Amino acid sequence: MKKLGFVIPWYSENITGGAETELKGIVEHLAEKGTQLEVLTTCVEKFNSDWSKNYWQEGVEIINKINVRRFKVTGRNAKIFDEINSKLMANQTVSTDEQKKFMKNFVNSPDLYKYIKTHQNEYSLFVYIPYMFSINYYGMLECPEKSVLIPCFHEESYIHLDIYKNVIEKIAGLIYLSNPEKKLANKIFDLSNVKQAVLGAGVDTDFEYSSETFRNKYHLYEPFILYAGRKDVGKNIYLLIQYFEQYLKMHQGSKLKLVLMGGGKVVIPGRLKDKIIDLGYVDLQDKHDGCAAASVLCQPSVHESFSIVIMESWLGERPVLVHENCEVTKNFCKETNAGLWFGNYYEFEAELDFILNNENISSQMGKNGRKYVVQNFSWDVISQKYMTFFNDLINIGENKHGTKANF
Repeated sequence: MKKLGFVIPWYSENITGGAETELKGIVEHLAEKGTQLEVLTTCVEKFNSDWSKNYWQEGVEIINKINVRRFKVTGRNAKIFDEINSKLMANQTVSTDEQKKFMKNFVNSPDLYKYIKTHQNEYSLFVYIPYMFSINYYGMLECPEKSVLIPCFHEESYIHLDIYKNVIEKIAGLIYLSNPEKKLANKIFDLSNVKQAVLGAGVDTDFEYSSETFRNKYHLYEPFILYAGRKDVGKNIYLLIQYFEQYLKMHQGSKLKLVLMGGGKVVIPGRLKDKIIDLGYVDLQDKHDGCAAASVLCQPSVHESFSIVIMESWLGERPVLVHENCEVTKNFCKETNAGLWFGNYYEFEAELDFILNNENISSQMGKNGRKYVVQNFSWDVISQKYMTFFNDLINIGENKHGTKANF
């Protein structure tokens, strides 16, 4: 049995980010079950680092019993990349030449691509996450017939670029985190020759939580909405702040607060300083306790391919509020009967009032959510799904040559 190679732009023991932490969980849990694998990555430290700077030492490092093979990155023209990226962020059309320049000046490691090409016979499959980064694009080009992509798709300008279409339609397999993600992919790409499966993401479910501990630690005894995640415009946090302020104006004397967790900076109006509490980064236990203590978690982002924080809220047995323009999070709410979705302020107000004023129903919604997460996304469940998918793909490839491989 040959090994699996998992490819991601950066990787470390304390890596942050949705795709990054998901991959870390996948490789560690598959390795625990005896799967031969290693991580192929660059020497860049993390997403917010200089993408042309080699922070880690080149070579093989062992992290939590996983072989991590690092390759140096090359220089890039950040000015060219930023100019094209600005056009894409503004949903402007970019030419074929601009798409090539965009990819060339992203995160690149020719040494890694050469390694994949020359050592591909040592691997059964190469698994890439997420779709956008050039390191994954060029890596998949080297041997598309052995490439599996966990794309983390959502509706955005990048997904419509022809340069991605040219490689994604030729790879062996695609793994989706949700049904809406698969539906979106099949609207944009011709995937008739690609094996596809909706497997979801792994979530840690084996932990204890205490709402009382959280309230006592942070002296938060009033009801509150929780926002957990990166605090930036792309996550729609300012829409939540706007709606929260409007809610307070419509409910004079309300003791409701808005609690923020996570990295990034947000400008909180002075008039709301005593109503919006920004805790910044908190440890994982505080996050679990906070989810359990909240009246509701609000995930206002319209660009999500899964949303771990929603699952964490449900594991704490609390309901969620999501934006109706995010098909993924709205679909999860429909499947679970554990959340509501809003498209404007008045829907937000009505749904928040319903949750705050009907604790028995809110509690049942939270229980519905917890049951759904445990049954579908616990690591034992996810590990088995991934192993089955990889095994099927390997057997398809091996059978073409008259052999068969199993985990």
